[in-house]
Amino acid sequence: MEKIVTGYGLIEGPLWIDGRGLLFSDVQNGGVFALDDTGRVSTVIEHRKGIGGMVEHADGGIVVGGRNICFKGQGDDRSVVLLDKDVTDSAIGFNDFTTDAAGRLYVGSLGYVVFSDQPEKPGHLHVIDLDGKVRTVSDGILLTNGMGFSPDGRKLYHSDARANIVRVYDVDDGQVGDWQTFASYDDGHPDGLCVAEDGAVVVAVAHGGRVDVYEPSGTLRESLPCPLPMVTSVAFGGEGLKDLYVVTGSVGGPDDKSGTIFRTEIGVAGLPVAPCRVKF
Repeated sequence: MEKIVTGYGLIEGPLWIDGRGLLFSDVQNGGVFALDDTGRVSTVIEHRKGIGGMVEHADGGIVVGGRNICFKGQGDDRSVVLLDKDVTDSAIGFNDFTTDAAGRLYVGSLGYVVFSDQPEKPGHLHVIDLDGKVRTVSDGILLTNGMGFSPDGRKLYHSDARANIVRVYDVDDGQVGDWQTFASYDDGHPDGLCVAEDGAVVVAVAHGGRVDVYEPSGTLRESLPCPLPMVTSVAFGGEGLKDLYVVTGSVGGPDDKSGTIFRTEIGVAGLPVAPCRVKF
């Protein structure tokens, strides 16, 4: 893997936007940043901590997670909460999320503060429809993490890092059905994920120092070793989405600012993540 940039606490939420490059967050130290194709890093959002996921919005801004799910305008001061902690009695914040082809948001809520001594309390999976209305569609998720859709949009993959599984749900035009176990782990924890155009599911393995690539059937295709153990997320980017960006945290590294972005490839391009079209 090629090291691109380092010096962060816990990198999360990688998102490729054509013309801007790779957006990413630093969960611990705060902020959203953009890495352009020259390797230059600029600040997109200051200060905000806890952002585990991001998507582009069709209205020109981005949607970020953390204490709520919030639209942030780019080049203006718009800030609109799309989903707050009152969605359930147990939600204390939100981690990763994704969109379907129509632009609905699929969001995982957290039931406890992850970096704390609090007992684990399961969170939920929610859908924010295009009109802004919210449906809670699944429960029992100990630590919600990466999400992504199959190429035909009929399967939603969803990491549960504390249960050590990747779920797969049947989805039909925004309606989320039952789930099954797609992959299970006894060495590391499934974290962020993305999906390739051939249906391969690419999973960051936190505390496992690798990225696992699965066939659509759930069979492991290959494992890619990473120089740092805290592999937090993955995203396709670059021209034609042929590059795979791998982001990491500092745990297990030489110091508390060793979170790094790496770049590699797996021989297949990624699926683009559709912009959010939730109205506000």
